[in-house]
Amino acid sequence: MNTDEKGYLSIVLHAHLPYVRHPQYDRFLEEQWFYEAMTETYIPLLRMFTALLRDGVDFRITLSLTPTLLSMMTDPLLQHRYFIHLNRLIEFSEKEMERTRHEPVFYDLAKMYHDDFLDARRLFSEHYGLDLTKAFAEVSRQGKLEIMTCGATHGFMPLMEVSREAVRAQVRVAVRTHERILGMRPRGFWLPECGYFPGLDEILKEEGIRFFIVDTHGILFGSPRPKYGVFAPVYCKSGVAAFGRDIESSKSVWSAEEGYPGDPVYREFYRDAGFDLDYNYVKPYINDDGTRTNIGIKYHRITGATPHKEPYSLHAAREKAAQHAANFMFNREKQAEHLEGLMGKKPLIVSPYDAELYGHWWYEGPMWLEQLFRKIHFDQKTIRSVTPMEYLESNPRNQVMTPSMSSWGYNGYAEVWLNASNDWVYRHLHKASERMVEAAHSHPHAQGLERRALNQMARELLLAQSSDWAFIMKTGTHTEYAVNRTKDHIERFTRILESVQKNSIDTGYLESIESIDNIFPDIDYKVYS
Repeated sequence: MNTDEKGYLSIVLHAHLPYVRHPQYDRFLEEQWFYEAMTETYIPLLRMFTALLRDGVDFRITLSLTPTLLSMMTDPLLQHRYFIHLNRLIEFSEKEMERTRHEPVFYDLAKMYHDDFLDARRLFSEHYGLDLTKAFAEVSRQGKLEIMTCGATHGFMPLMEVSREAVRAQVRVAVRTHERILGMRPRGFWLPECGYFPGLDEILKEEGIRFFIVDTHGILFGSPRPKYGVFAPVYCKSGVAAFGRDIESSKSVWSAEEGYPGDPVYREFYRDAGFDLDYNYVKPYINDDGTRTNIGIKYHRITGATPHKEPYSLHAAREKAAQHAANFMFNREKQAEHLEGLMGKKPLIVSPYDAELYGHWWYEGPMWLEQLFRKIHFDQKTIRSVTPMEYLESNPRNQVMTPSMSSWGYNGYAEVWLNASNDWVYRHLHKASERMVEAAHSHPHAQGLERRALNQMARELLLAQSSDWAFIMKTGTHTEYAVNRTKDHIERFTRILESVQKNSIDTGYLESIESIDNIFPDIDYKVYS
């Protein structure tokens, strides 16, 4: 690392979706989450990486691809359904070009979406061979992208601490899935919801993990107090490094009120053709039950706190994204200069975000990110973008301390995932974990049908533990779906367990559940023993 720079910037994106796959239905509303993220976040990120590599821009970014997301990206059924989804978007955008042919502003936007959907289909089907994971792995092999893993199904680990075996299973299954799909062992681990408890790092170390990310207070309230705050990593006693989130840089992006995404020039997320246009016209492109849903074509900009929204201008938004990228870089330069003077060493500014913010919620997010990396490369010498692992390799001496129990989200101590709306789930999850551990110990050499049943029990438990269900219950959106998913997985787990205990496994039932909840094909139930 050159001697001119004053500090380092580590952009970390957390790409995650819960495992939503329903082969028993032709179309399923919640599968739309995956299709939207593919079109609006994951493919745009890959486009951005390709453009930066093509132009010789030396950038570094860290991205967690969760095991559930990797599994969906590589699932043939979802790949096929996403291709159909793209064809539907292309068809609708063609109709929109015809509908708006006498309205130049809206016609240009309809054509912009049409071209974008065509390009997404071309990239997905021809360039990526229906599998985006290979594209992400290739960028990683070029040394620009560090891909982290996460809990197998994004289980919130501070609320699983009562069963060390359950926590270990979330970590071990994640590492194996990452290696199987991406062909490389992960060095970094995104703690689901940034949820940490003292001792969790010891389990991470068992699986070869070198570092993880925590929220700011996880470092600041650790013991002993951190000498450099969150501007240098710390080592846990296990030797695994913890990196803390920088509040200032994070807030300038994720805050809709104070951050860049709320600028009136940017695209308005909450005005979509699926809701704005005539019901019968959009009906073939919304949910099968007739419920209006976002289609993905949005014609308006934020404009301001007014119901009247002006038409969107891509050119103006792109210009604004470049200005905001320059502002973010300037602020990080000044921050690095100030901190270096205080610390007597070069600070590391860690800026983590949900990946879906970029493109899905904030349409211009990928544009902003690309402009930021270009400006860092060409326009300054004060800061340098690095990955956490790259920083550790160049700065191996760091303070030893124990981070405090913490999470991100409201109030920072698990309140989002443990409250009156969702607290009922944990007694079931804890009991199922206890039973899974008992079953693994009492059937150490299961073979054939019994082994398949025990493996499916492990899948059902992992899927039930997803933090997404508790989160959805708290936010009150898709609540019925989240409750049903939790209950379904626990009921399937219990039914299979009882059949194993009675030595009367229902082959037909097991096969039906294996075909629906088919995640982790190589899982070994003995991960719980």
